[in-house]
Amino acid sequence: MPDESPDRRSPEADDSATYAAVLDVDGTLVDTNYLHCAAWWEAFRQVGHHIPMREIHHALGLPGGELIAHLLGEDRDPDRDEVLRASHKTLYGTYFSRLLPLPGAADLLRELAAGGWHVVLATSADGEELDALRRAIDADDAIHSTASSDDVSEGKPAPEPVHRARELAAGTPPERTVFVGDSVWDMRAATRAGATAVGLTCGGISEADLREAGATEIHRDPRALLDALHESAFARVRPGAVDG
Repeated sequence: MPDESPDRRSPEADDSATYAAVLDVDGTLVDTNYLHCAAWWEAFRQVGHHIPMREIHHALGLPGGELIAHLLGEDRDPDRDEVLRASHKTLYGTYFSRLLPLPGAADLLRELAAGGWHVVLATSADGEELDALRRAIDADDAIHSTASSDDVSEGKPAPEPVHRARELAAGTPPERTVFVGDSVWDMRAATRAGATAVGLTCGGISEADLREAGATEIHRDPRALLDALHESAFARVRPGAVDG
């Protein structure tokens, strides 16, 4: 059920109202999805599992433990989960110095921040990985805060990461929150939290899959969303706040 808030005033009724732009990072702002696929594929291979890349790709966005359970099933040996996660972390870590942002990522964050949105990153990354992602985006001046895996007990598709991001954005209510992501898990988390879900296909997931999971609109990448910002969900959630 969507989160309910007692503050249901219209944006026009309160100039001090806050608005939250919550964005996923991997595959949404930074071009990492296929690097994660390769790292997970090798991690599984090393312990004797051949998991097709396509299946790994569609599981991306889940927290590590849930991704493993999703791909191997509940009858797997859970004692091997930590080995898999550690192997993936080591393999993926070799790319940290080479991560690249997706087109328009930093510009989109800065435009939203300049328009008065509280920009919050919602990601399962933490520690050195999160630092590497933020270096790749190179827009710390526009980022209000970050909701990482350290901040929640349950990751996407549960709504908790979106709830936590709203809390960090001065307690912004769900009706004034727009979530941007690239996976079906992102869209489900956003809709379960009562936020407006915007999907990007730059992570490799189809428009049809994103819409089925709850996306209200689809864009190719951050640049395409930025170019359409004045007619996007951001303009509908906050009328008059995005210039055409």
